[in-house]
Amino acid sequence: MSAAAPPTADLVQFEIEGGVARLTLDDPKALNAVSMPMLRGIGAALDEIEKPANHVRCVLLTGAGGAFCAGANLAASDPGGVSGDDGQLDVGRVLDESYHPVLRRLRDLHCPLVVAVNGVAAGAGMSFAMMGDIVLAARSASFVQAFVRRGLVPDCGSTFLLPRLVGFGRALELAMRGQKITAGQALEWGMVNHVFDDDELMDEAQALVAELAAGPTVALGLIRRAYWASRDNGFEEQLQVERELQREAGRSQDFVEGVKSFLQKRPPEFTGH
Repeated sequence: MSAAAPPTADLVQFEIEGGVARLTLDDPKALNAVSMPMLRGIGAALDEIEKPANHVRCVLLTGAGGAFCAGANLAASDPGGVSGDDGQLDVGRVLDESYHPVLRRLRDLHCPLVVAVNGVAAGAGMSFAMMGDIVLAARSASFVQAFVRRGLVPDCGSTFLLPRLVGFGRALELAMRGQKITAGQALEWGMVNHVFDDDELMDEAQALVAELAAGPTVALGLIRRAYWASRDNGFEEQLQVERELQREAGRSQDFVEGVKSFLQKRPPEFTGH
């Protein structure tokens, strides 16, 4: 199945084909910096991804041109309303009303999220990259916690995600100094899963999402839920999470097919149900 971008998907390219939803941040003149129209575009794309009739089994997120996402677009003409009840500047309100809903929807996707970082990922763009279940990076890509350079605190989940990926000490230094790190460093520190030559990145990403989209989508979605829950749970709590999710997986058609194909000594043909 293929589908054109929703009409409201401003600054976002979006298509569904072969069970894969490809979402491309598309404001290359601004290095794909996030603006309110772009967030609305991402939201519109997620609306389509979440419709059962579209049969999305994997999502690929990347950027257009030579950048992934350079963070928040500070020059955007639509700041989204940044005045608090006291009339003072309230950047936190923008996060709460515009960014956080998108991040929660990415966390709660029913299927795998693959991120292909094709260039700089700064600030909120770095946060979007870290939301990926599997993150691929071009060799020329770079990552930077740029918030401190603007007198701000890391946001969009950075203070939750980054220390869990690279460790507390490294995360705190990156946040305080705003250092740029290379794709190679990001790989060494566990921020990304694989690094490829620039001209190979998208081919590798397409191969990966095709593989995942052909997999047992119910189980893959439940695996996502299990690992997100594990970030805060104790051992006993996580055992209960595994119990509940395994019960759900065991009722899927893909589980029946997985067992049948094993007994028949053939590759499984998962349908994602």
